[in-house]
Amino acid sequence: MSVRPQQVLQMHTTHSPSFLGLHQNVGLWNASNSGKGAIIGVFDTGIAPQHTSFNDNRMPSPPVKWKGKCEFNVTTYCNKKLIGARNFAQLDKSQWDKDGHGTHTSSIAAGNFVDGANFLGNANGTAVGIAPRAHVAIWCGCDFHVNGIIVSPPLYDDYIAVGVYSVMEKGIFVSCSAGNDGPDKGSVVNEAPWILTVGASTTDRKIKAVTVWGNGAEFEGESAFQPTIFSRKLLPIVNGNVCELLNTSNVKGKIVLCETHGYRSGKDKVVVKMAGGVGMILMNEKNLGSTTLSENDVLPTTNVDYNDEQIIINYTKSTSTRVATISFKGTRTGNKHAQTVAYFSSRGLSMQSRGILKPDVIGPGVKILAAWSASVAAAITSATAASSTFTFQTGASMSQPEPGSWP
Repeated sequence: MSVRPQQVLQMHTTHSPSFLGLHQNVGLWNASNSGKGAIIGVFDTGIAPQHTSFNDNRMPSPPVKWKGKCEFNVTTYCNKKLIGARNFAQLDKSQWDKDGHGTHTSSIAAGNFVDGANFLGNANGTAVGIAPRAHVAIWCGCDFHVNGIIVSPPLYDDYIAVGVYSVMEKGIFVSCSAGNDGPDKGSVVNEAPWILTVGASTTDRKIKAVTVWGNGAEFEGESAFQPTIFSRKLLPIVNGNVCELLNTSNVKGKIVLCETHGYRSGKDKVVVKMAGGVGMILMNEKNLGSTTLSENDVLPTTNVDYNDEQIIINYTKSTSTRVATISFKGTRTGNKHAQTVAYFSSRGLSMQSRGILKPDVIGPGVKILAAWSASVAAAITSATAASSTFTFQTGASMSQPEPGSWP
């Protein structure tokens, strides 16, 4: 037993199982009883215990060897699915998930079957974790979600590496996120050789939002906001560059071109909407490549990849009549870019040892639909009058539970 000072760390579905080749009553799920008898421990921001993904329908009783505790004030929050909940965080002793992250990752790993799961009507289907018959124990050890570049410490001073080594000696398998600081070389974290380090990839699902231009060209993009009514009339285009710093004097009634540099705060969309813009085309800069996101946008929007950005910019420079509209197509599978490494997924080599090759594997980590804390959902969706207990999240944290939870 040892005690060390707190460190700042980064917290790094209806389609993912089938995309990975998992199907009921056949193959790996059938051979492994869908993870029956396994206990998956999750170290995250807590959990929303009443979420339907953690119902114990058709769940067996916990293994006799289980000696953990459920420390919710209401004892019925734990059941045969959620068998343990404890809090080791400094700021709050509650096991409730106030961030949403822990609920999301736990359901990806071992969520039970939930029919009719969707986000704003998109990606509708049966939500299920990778090991749906496994039990879940959540340890809340993260006070809040930290963004920003995290530099991996030397292995001897890496609390996760040291702690996991002890766990590994007891025969317990541990997987961790590779991090979200790609595409820079040497950005991978959790690179100890006794950890399965998981990077993030795309899937073949898109929530389509297609831009139609005055010259007849069309470019496929994405947005989770799919309005049923939007002008089919070609609308004037204005180039906003970095839209958080938008000159708002010439925006009203127009679609605004904006360059995006990755994870977005949403401030750019609010700026455009407040200035009277009727739509946005978010264009990936070079580092983002073909990784596009589907978000709950505050106005009609599409996110297009870098190759299309280059064509769009050249077109707008070649004509004085710059007009376009956005056509919303809903959920589609068969994306030609799948499966590729997501731009943000941290890359190797290990900075701690050139003899360590990391990440070990990749898994789907872009636009993953999974359980969401109702209190967090209400706070986020109040501005759009939308309500959902499932949501899309993107990051290596979403990919880590998948290979780490194989039955």
